[in-house]
Amino acid sequence: MMQYIVFAWDGTDDKALERRMNARPAHFVCDRTLKAENNFILGGAMLDDSCKMIGSTMVVQFKTEEGLKDWLKKEPYITGKVWEKIDVRPFKVADV
Repeated sequence: MMQYIVFAWDGTDDKALERRMNARPAHFVCDRTLKAENNFILGGAMLDDSCKMIGSTMVVQFKTEEGLKDWLKKEPYITGKVWEKIDVRPFKVADV
C-alpha cells in the first residue's frame, strides 16, 4: 500500500468554520469508511493559536494512486468547499 500525508487548509472567509461544521458529519462518515477499508491511518484538525480549527492533517493509504484520487473526488471537505488548499505527499509511517 502507498501511504500519503495530507495537509489541507480551510478557507479563511467568514463562512469557513460554518462550512466545516456543516460538512463534518459527512467527513466523519467518510473517514469511518476509509478506516473500515484499511485506508485511514490517522487524522485530525489543525488548530490556530486560539485552538480554532483551520485545517486537517491525515495519513491515509491506498493500493493504487487511483484509489487516492477517487477518495479525494468524494471527500466531503473538498466537495463542501471546506479545504481551500490541499498538499498531498507520499509518506512512510515508521514501523516502531
